[in-house]
Parts: sequence; structure tokens; C-alpha cells
Amino acid sequence: MQINSKSIRGRALRGAVAALAAGSILSSPFASKTAQAADKDTVLFLAEDVPSGLDIDGPSIAIPTSQLGMAQLLEPLVAYKNKPADKDGMVLPDVTQFEGRLLTSWDYDPASFTWTLHLRKGVKSCAGNEFTADDLIYTYGRALNAGGAVPNAWFLLNMSDVKGFTKDVFSKDPAVATKAKTMSDAVGIKKIDDYTVQVTQTQENPLFLVNMAVTNSQGVFDSKEMKKHATDKDPWSYDYTNNVNLPSFGPYCLDSWTKNAEIRFKANPDYYRGKAPIEKAIIKKVPQAGNRISILRSGQAQIAQGLTPNQYESVMKMPGLKVNGVNGNEGLFIVMNFKTPPFDNIKLRQAIAYAMPYQRIIDVGYSGQAKQWRSIVPSSYPSFRPHQPPYSYDVDKAKQLLADAGFPGGKGLEKYAAQFKLTYVAEKETTLGPIVNQVRTALSAIGIPVTLDPIPETQYGDRQIVKKDLAFAINDQEKPIGVDSGYAMQLFFVSTEAGAINNMMNYANPEIDSMWQKAKVEPDKAKRDQQLGDMQDILMRDLAWLPVVEFKTEWAHSDKLKGITWQPSNALPLYELHY
Repeated sequence: MQINSKSIRGRALRGAVAALAAGSILSSPFASKTAQAADKDTVLFLAEDVPSGLDIDGPSIAIPTSQLGMAQLLEPLVAYKNKPADKDGMVLPDVTQFEGRLLTSWDYDPASFTWTLHLRKGVKSCAGNEFTADDLIYTYGRALNAGGAVPNAWFLLNMSDVKGFTKDVFSKDPAVATKAKTMSDAVGIKKIDDYTVQVTQTQENPLFLVNMAVTNSQGVFDSKEMKKHATDKDPWSYDYTNNVNLPSFGPYCLDSWTKNAEIRFKANPDYYRGKAPIEKAIIKKVPQAGNRISILRSGQAQIAQGLTPNQYESVMKMPGLKVNGVNGNEGLFIVMNFKTPPFDNIKLRQAIAYAMPYQRIIDVGYSGQAKQWRSIVPSSYPSFRPHQPPYSYDVDKAKQLLADAGFPGGKGLEKYAAQFKLTYVAEKETTLGPIVNQVRTALSAIGIPVTLDPIPETQYGDRQIVKKDLAFAINDQEKPIGVDSGYAMQLFFVSTEAGAINNMMNYANPEIDSMWQKAKVEPDKAKRDQQLGDMQDILMRDLAWLPVVEFKTEWAHSDKLKGITWQPSNALPLYELHY
């Protein structure tokens, strides 16, 4: 992974412009305090939005700003071990090494496919409750219930082949579903004592350890606090976590939360790794990226995300500011829904791929600071295989494929005008606006009539991961948090029937499903890499989604703020920050 971290020098801030741009930030009670350089107990983080929900099984689970909120409150069982900070102060994980968080250690018995989890003692939640096996049993029981809008926690345990986490929980037969959702001897979860839990798989599957590190989906709930907010209609407190609080054992506790405005955290005083260096953290919604820069430049905020590459370049020239970034796992791709004609036509999909102006998008949308994405998994991940020959901008070939698809010169596509609305997140107009216009222009040139359809992020997330009814969309916020190409396969590309949870394209290929069942448990790394590479070839042929570019994950921040740490979720851990 390549790092870009530069100190900033440049012209002084024009106070009047900053004051105008800052708006409500300047007039808030918080403003006078955060503007003081001497105040080291607070950080103000500016983002395009704030969490719309905090439930790991809720409709907002795929929204990055919701994941950002969850990451501050949840505590995982294990995590990737961080490498030492580089010369610019950027911290990256070593994705080959795990370290215990709520676990002190774990053992695996290959004869019985059983993991023995040894829980850390003396851990306190934000409510002051001690972490015990009851909390982990509750967390697994909630996952088994699969009752949220998106059964995310169930999905990871099902992917890990944990005994009992089967598709029977979704049976239309109430008796079958109820039985499947009940913790019993048929489920591979067993409390040994207050600080030991055993998890049994149906077959050897190394993804169990990878999936335990996915904080946003495998963090542990404070069961006592969760049960206080259960009701007869909502015994697992889905509504509470989605709209009020997320009780856990993490480094921060929720102080206040106003949806569509701001969320405030305060350091967990009993956090087992030590109290966070920064006492208070606020994530504030500032929709316009230019305003985020102005507020950051004024000194009132200390960090901002969601800027364009051009804007990050500008920030790099401003005194007192800095930009840190990493080529991690973020990419931009086109969604074409297989359940929505004419996108079930492979030739049409391929025509769109050859009409895509990749270099123009890189130049206009990313100021040259991106690269063409040549597969459907991140190029930094194990088992990545670039598609050969790569899709390229070839107008003549695109026109020929469009004709082969039955639409010469676009004739016949006029009846699909509603399907060719290119949907994207409205809050990302600054970053995505130039890109969608390039796509529209390029496709119109070969006869495909595209119109633009910006919608609110919460609506986009619901339609993507819950309803799965986006016909034609551009997406720059999905990524496989588990650092494994196979994880990406089951998350996005196997059929829903085979266990995918975020197959927003409604792609279904029995060959892919069968290949994944073999690759998932293949112990030989070379054979597994070959299997996963072969799967990528098929997915790129069918264009399960159309990968366009890979780009950097970046943050602009005060040069006094240290500890910028990248994680595969791309949710910045505020616990690592310090002055």
C-alpha cells in the first residue's frame, strides 16, 4: 500500500471567507472552544454526513458515515495489529497479524473444528457493566436471530461456517425459522464459563478469524444495557441501536446524536486499553466540501474527509494543515442490475465497459491521482488477478457490442429511459458530479441515453443493500472490510441463495456459487489463489459490476493532530488521535 503524506504550506486564510463558510459552526457554543489552539481535549471532524443509524444489522450498515460512528463505539474480539507510524506519522495495519482485543487469546482444534475464545477480564462498558461470556452469547444470539433490515452479523458467521448459522433462519415456514433462530445444541456456540466461549464450525474455514476483525459487524454488545431497551415487539433492541445508542465496550461513549446534523462522543473512562487521549470528539455534517476546507483552515475544526483530489492538493499548500492518505481498498464502480432489463444483456454491459472513458475520469474526477481498476476486488488484496485483456476506452468496439446486443446506434433503448437514470449519492456531488457527467457524455456518444439521478445517501443505502432495486448507479463507498478476496466474493458476488448479503446487482451464476464453496475451505494457498483468480475472470467477463478506478482514501487535518490510522473499514479510529 502506497502512502501519501505531505505537510502543507501556502497563503494565509482570508478570515471573512472562513466566517461566511463556517456558518453555524462559528455561531455554536462549541466554536469558541475549538478555535483555541490550547484546547487539546476536543476534536471536531467534518464530514459529508453523520450516522443515519448505528445498528450493525440496520439499513445504514453500508453507509460510510454510519460505519464511522459505529467504529468509535464498538469493540471487536480481535483486530489487525498496527505497524509503527511511518516518517509522516501515518499508521497502517499489518493484515497478516491479528491481536486480541476483547479476547486475550484463542485456540483452534482442527479435529472438532472448534475455536476456544478466552475473554479479557476487567473490561467495562460505557454503562459500567463488566464484559463476560454473557455479552458474547447475547451478541451471537442476536446475529442468529437475523431480525434486522440487513442480517450482517449472521452473514459473517454463516460465511465462517459456524454451526447452526444456516439459511433456515429465513424460511417462510414460521416453525422452521423459529427453530433455526433458537440457541440450542444445534448451534455451535457454547458458554464454558464467565470468560470462555467455544465456537464450532461445520468444516475448517480460516475466514472465522478474518471475520472476527470486522469491527462494524462483529463488535460485542453490552447485553445488560441492550436488554433494558428491549420490547415485546423488538426483543433484540433493533430500533434502539438504529436510532438512540449502540451500547458496547469501545473507546468512546455516545454523548449526543442529532441525525442529519452532528454526533458527539465522550471518552469511555474505563476503557481497558486506557482512556482516549482526546476526551471529546464531534462529527459534524458540512455538506459542501469547500466549506469543510474553510472551517478546517480557520482552526475551528481539526480534520475533514470527503474532499476531491484537487481540494486535497489545495489543502497541501495551506499553512498548518496536512493530508494523509493510503491506496487501500476504495474503488469506483458502475452497478447494472441484472433483474432490470436491458442490463441482463451481457453484450450491452460489455458495450458500456468499452465506452467508459477511464483516463478521462481519472484526469477530471481524480486529478490524475487514481488508476484504472482491473478486477472486482482491490488490487492490494491477496489473490487479486487483473483481467486480461483489460477493458479499455474503445468507441468502435463499444458500438459493435451495442449492435450485437440488439441496439444498433442505441436504437430500441428509448423505451428503457427510466432504467438509464444514473443514480448516485447527492451529498457527494462535489466528488461524483464531474464523474457522472463524463459517464453520461461518453455513453450518449454511442447512443445510450443517460440522465442523472442524485438521491440522498440514506435512500441510496436502503435501495442498495435492502431493496436492491437500483437499476443503474455509480458507487464509490463499497469495499470488502475483511482483507481477503474470498470475503469479497461472498459479500458481493455469489448469489443471494448462496449467502451473499450485498449483491446489489442481483447477479446469480451457479458456476460462481460452486467455485466459491470449494475456494472457501481450500487449505492450499496456491490452489485457493488460482480458484479465486478464475472466479474473477468469470465475474469480469459478465461484468457483475463494472470496476472503473481505484483511488486513495485521504484525510485533511491540522498538522498538530497525530495518529491518523487507516483501517480496512476506512472508518478513522478516533481513539488513535492525539495532539
